Amino acid sequence: MFHYTVETEKSMDEAIQSLEESLKEEQFGILWQFDIKETLQNKGFDFEQPYEVLEVCNPKEANNVLTENQLVGYFLPCKIVVYQDLETNKTKIGLPKPTALIEMVNEESLKGFAADIENRLITCIDKSI
Repeated sequence: MFHYTVETEKSMDEAIQSLEESLKEEQFGILWQFDIKETLQNKGFDFEQPYEVLEVCNPKEANNVLTENQLVGYFLPCKIVVYQDLETNKTKIGLPKPTALIEMVNEESLKGFAADIENRLITCIDKSI
């Protein structure tokens, strides 16, 4: 599976706040928070699902992987999505797995970097639920 997704009883705002705290523990910061619902509605689309995309980065790790292979920059920063499942009315948090993305570069030396980042981000997500 190319992604990791969990469900929480927390509101989206609570989940994002908790996620931000756990990311800081791993030296990741939220560079940008994109509100898809608001953006699409401002463009005239009838999109009702609350859906946020967080772009997160750990500068040290970004430097490490970019030094190895600049093509990894195509996947940076890492993305974590937080959205309201309209069927269950629960908040979901997920990310595309860095190990799945790194397969596209096809460089063995980067697989360990990707696995470490993936495990750390999943831990952050799990702590936030």
